[in-house]
Amino acid sequence: MKKWKSSLLGLMIWGAAASSFAAPTEMDKVVTIVNDSVILQSDIDAMLKTVRLNAADQNQALPATDVLTEQVKEKLIIEALQIQQAEQFGIRIDDSKLDQSIQQMLKQQQMTLPQLQKKLADNGISYAMFREQMRRDITASEARTIQVRRRINILPQEVDTLAEQLNAQNLQGVQYNVSHIQIRVEDDADKAERDDAEQQAKTLVKELNNGADFANLAYSYSKGPKALQGGEWGWMRQEEMPTIFADEIKSHGKGAIIGPFRSGIGYHIIKINDVKGLETVSVTEVKARHILIKTSVILSDEAAKHQLEQARNAIIAGDQSFAAAAEALSADPGSAANGGELGWHTPDIYVPEFKDKVETISEGVISEPFKTVHGWHIVEVMDRRNVDRTDAAVKNRAYQILFSRKFNEEAQAWLQELRAGAYIEQLNNNNNGDNNERS
Repeated sequence: MKKWKSSLLGLMIWGAAASSFAAPTEMDKVVTIVNDSVILQSDIDAMLKTVRLNAADQNQALPATDVLTEQVKEKLIIEALQIQQAEQFGIRIDDSKLDQSIQQMLKQQQMTLPQLQKKLADNGISYAMFREQMRRDITASEARTIQVRRRINILPQEVDTLAEQLNAQNLQGVQYNVSHIQIRVEDDADKAERDDAEQQAKTLVKELNNGADFANLAYSYSKGPKALQGGEWGWMRQEEMPTIFADEIKSHGKGAIIGPFRSGIGYHIIKINDVKGLETVSVTEVKARHILIKTSVILSDEAAKHQLEQARNAIIAGDQSFAAAAEALSADPGSAANGGELGWHTPDIYVPEFKDKVETISEGVISEPFKTVHGWHIVEVMDRRNVDRTDAAVKNRAYQILFSRKFNEEAQAWLQELRAGAYIEQLNNNNNGDNNERS
């Protein structure tokens, strides 16, 4: 017996997932079956509304409705598959973590919660629906992260090699703002289909060289991960880009149209929107210590938080040292044996909630208990220092670059494999299902 669910997956608004939800009507119908889930016409209508709102806000023209609808269907299919993976992994985003994510989004966008709620209401979006859509987006993201991390292996030699290159060439100062169009070629495509894809890519390059709008063509034709953002990847250093981008950019400058060039998943076109010059690298490192308590079947969130509150009060009162409390309580064996100390690191290596704490609290202050994916923490920043291009900083940067590059590459490969192995049926409701498409 199949499990039917309304899978409404929206786009991101203001750097977070704020989806516009269409109210169910009697005319709602199933458009696509994705394994044991369905995509409804109301799902598609809702995302179309959100895409149009985003485009209007950016003064961006959009392609014809039928073309845009196909792009939206593809986005919904991919996100539905990720939600299904999250369910298999048992991933659940509770209200506490959801509230933390919303607060981070508000901070990034310099908005208050009432301002966000008014903005949503002005566009016909329920705040309750926004919360649930954001929960789904975070859930899908965590499923993707779990699977993709398993595929990434970074060798020490790779880090050392890239660190040497960064030191020698100072490449970390050069940034590119790039946009991308991907013409996908399926694994089982025959020669004629591959030739058609290549010809389509060449035609698009010709149109771009004649002044066509890159974002509009990306909305219409691209099957890349940023298609519904007009193909824009934003600012990246050359070393952070997927390898296929970095290999082609080379010495090209602002405004260059590069491609089409071939990869294992199809043909690609890149536009360099802008370039920033070299910059001086200065890294702030933080020396911190923490106590971690993990929840379990027998230890609830409330109990874990209460334990940390008691430990924090005892440390502040002078009844117990931080080191002793860490050795007695912390579930992080690596730091517990060292009095909770984590050593000198840049905050970027930590998960977002922990990173935010060590960046914002004052030295010598013990934070209130807070939650991350690892469990509940209290943290104290012991010291900070500025490091200018030290070997440790460059190696850390090299590792982050390699991880970012490999993550982007493996994420695209994983999503394509996920889609290729799925049961997807496009329903033709006007023909009673006689001309349904399956993949």
